[in-house]
Amino acid sequence: MDVLCLQSGSSGNCVFVDTGSECVLFDAGISFRKVQTRLNEAGRDASEIDAIVISHDHRDHIGCLGVLNRKLNVPIHISRRTLQSTERRIPLGPVHDIQHFVPGETFTIGETAIETMPTPHDGVDGAAFTLDNGCSRFGLWTDLGCVFDDMLASVNTLDALFIESNYDENMLAHSGYPEFLRDRISGPRGHISNREAAEVISLASDHLQWACLAHLSDENNCPDVALRTHRECLGDRLQLICADRHLATQPLRVSPAKNRKLTQQMFF
Repeated sequence: MDVLCLQSGSSGNCVFVDTGSECVLFDAGISFRKVQTRLNEAGRDASEIDAIVISHDHRDHIGCLGVLNRKLNVPIHISRRTLQSTERRIPLGPVHDIQHFVPGETFTIGETAIETMPTPHDGVDGAAFTLDNGCSRFGLWTDLGCVFDDMLASVNTLDALFIESNYDENMLAHSGYPEFLRDRISGPRGHISNREAAEVISLASDHLQWACLAHLSDENNCPDVALRTHRECLGDRLQLICADRHLATQPLRVSPAKNRKLTQQMFF
């Protein structure tokens, strides 16, 4: 399984995953041109995409959904309530081939099972995803709200993890944000901190090959701070990568479970 985060953060979110049998685009927060350009830079092409999956209705995840659906001519997998909220929030234009899922259930795209976890984040009907292609398991967990039981129960089943690490607690506490916004971010329906993300990762098994820290705040976090906090909790036993707010990451490979050795690739 190969993963390429095309962008992550409040400016737009989009992750490309090649499961070995299907190519899936998770979230639609950046333009078709950016999707195509960043895939091309990694030696891939937007024509490979078989489906779009949407996590929730916030604009940084759904802002370009209509255009991407029409340009790519692929189905959208989205919860019914998320689609209804999206249609109220942004002008989608005509969309086609809508496939509804219910957060908490598992659905399939081709040969890949996509397990969904309802999240307490303050979007409508939000979900986090775990992909299982029969050889490896990859968690794509962002906009979580808080650390919840389903995450803790399943993190030790993963071979790789893309997890939000949104803010540094000290930076947020001393930020210029008004109190209500600080409370929203750190509250049970906001985001999880560097420390909380590290504590989740610490529960993973030795099979976890790498973790990509995602959705870093521009005002209340930075890669150096996030990585330092995670290293303090995790030591050097795990490969850590920070997703970029404006650029694609290097491509990352999830090796089959029978070969747990880390194989981060700079190419697919």
